[in-house]
Amino acid sequence: MTDKQSWTDRLFGGFRKTSEKLTSNITEVVGTAKLDDATLDDVEDALILSDLGPSAAARIRAKLAEKRFGLEITERELKEAVAEEIAAILRPVAKPLEITAFPRPQVLLVIGVNGSGKTTTIAKLAHLFQEDDYAVMLAAGDTFRAAAIGQLATWADRVGVPIVRGPEGGDPASIVFDAVKQATDVGTDALIVDTAGRLQNKRELMDELAKIRKVLGRLNPEAPHDVVLVLDATNGQNALSQIDVFKEVAGVTGLVMTKLDGTARGGVLVQAAEQYGLPIHAIGVGEKIDDLRPFDPDLVARVIAGVA
Repeated sequence: MTDKQSWTDRLFGGFRKTSEKLTSNITEVVGTAKLDDATLDDVEDALILSDLGPSAAARIRAKLAEKRFGLEITERELKEAVAEEIAAILRPVAKPLEITAFPRPQVLLVIGVNGSGKTTTIAKLAHLFQEDDYAVMLAAGDTFRAAAIGQLATWADRVGVPIVRGPEGGDPASIVFDAVKQATDVGTDALIVDTAGRLQNKRELMDELAKIRKVLGRLNPEAPHDVVLVLDATNGQNALSQIDVFKEVAGVTGLVMTKLDGTARGGVLVQAAEQYGLPIHAIGVGEKIDDLRPFDPDLVARVIAGVA
C-alpha cells in the first residue's frame, strides 16, 4: 500500500460518518434523470444532514443549479459535482504553515482546549518542520498544568528538539521571553509555544496571552507570526463555537483539525471554511508522529462526497 493510499484510507476512516451519510442520501436523491428543483432541494437537505451546514449546503445547491440545472445526471456525476463544489469552498483556506519570518525565529503560538490534541499537534508540527530541514524549539507556556509541561517535554525528547520550560504555576511570559532569546542565540528557525487553553475564565486567558504578546513585541514586533488553534473534529459544532471564542480571546490566524481518524464529523471542516475563512493548515488522522499532514482540499472533498 502506498503512503498516499494509506493516508486516504485513514482520512476516509475519519470522514466515513459524513461520507456514508451523504452518499446514502445522494443515492436516494437521484431517482430522476434530470437535475430539477425537487432534486436540488433533496441534495441540499442531504448536505445539511451530512454536517456541512446550511450556508455551505445552500452555496453548493446554487452552484449545481447554475451549472447543471435541467441536465441529465447520474449518481456518480452528482457526487463528482458535489465534490468539486466542496473543494471550491475548501481550496481558498488550504494554506500550509510556512517558515518565512526574518529575522528568525518564527514564533507560533498554539492554543486549544485541554483534550483537543494540542500537545501532540505541537510535536507533530515540529516533526513536519524538521522534514523541511528547519531547526525547531519548543516552549512550555502552559504552566497551569504540570502534566502539560511533562507531556511536552516527553514529546520534545521523542522528536529530538530542545525545549524551554519552567515550574508549574510559573509565569508563561517569562518562559516565552527566555525561549525567544535562546532560539535567537542558537539560530532556531521556528519556535512553537504551547499556551494555556482554559476557557473557564476568558478574561484571565486574554490577560495571559496579552502579556505574552507584549513580551514578544519587545523582542520582535512581528511576533507572534502565527496563532494556531487546534480543534478536535469529534466535537462537531462545539469545535465551531471554540473558533468564535478563541478568535476573540487570542486573535487566531489559522486552524489545525485533529482526530479525523475516528468517528469525526468531517463536514465541520467545510462549515469552518465557509463560516470563518480562516486558513486550515493541517489535519491529523492518527497518533503517529507523521499523522499530521498539510490540508489537501481536493482529497478531502472527494472523500466527503464518496468518490475518493
